[in-house]
Amino acid sequence: MGSMDSTSPDRTAAARDRDTEGRARNARPRDGLGRPLPYGAEGVPRQPEGVVRQPEESVAEAQRLLDEGKPFHAHEVFEDAWKSGPEEERELWRGLAQLAVGLTHAARGNVTGGARLLRRGSGAVEEWAAGAAPRPHGIDLPGVVAWARGLAAEVERGGGVPVDAGARAPRLRGVR
Repeated sequence: MGSMDSTSPDRTAAARDRDTEGRARNARPRDGLGRPLPYGAEGVPRQPEGVVRQPEESVAEAQRLLDEGKPFHAHEVFEDAWKSGPEEERELWRGLAQLAVGLTHAARGNVTGGARLLRRGSGAVEEWAAGAAPRPHGIDLPGVVAWARGLAAEVERGGGVPVDAGARAPRLRGVR
């Protein structure tokens, strides 16, 4: 019998979730904010990893997920764009992924993590935008930065009260 896995007492190390290359992958279902649920529970469909999209498709898919209150899943879309996109855009997508994770933490009631990642992501996006064309891929970068900074301050004032991720989602293209 295999040793017990430290993260799941009812699963052995031999039964750990692995992908086809043998890398550890957690297959536990997740809720809309990316929190793991017990094995066998019904979660929300996960974003497939490693999807290569056109930038406009990434923005549209991430906005859909943000509007549905699934910023954790939107982060996965931004991460795919960051990893598969052109080198000169990686910091933009990484910053947008950090904003989505910041919103995830804020929706979970994590003041410190939410505010910190919202500020880190807004700084990365703003820094990238300083040398870029206005509205890359239709993204309203000044609007996104203002949204993130405003939400970070709100999260800190709220003292741990979770925000409604869907209601507080940014408008990536600046229109509702």
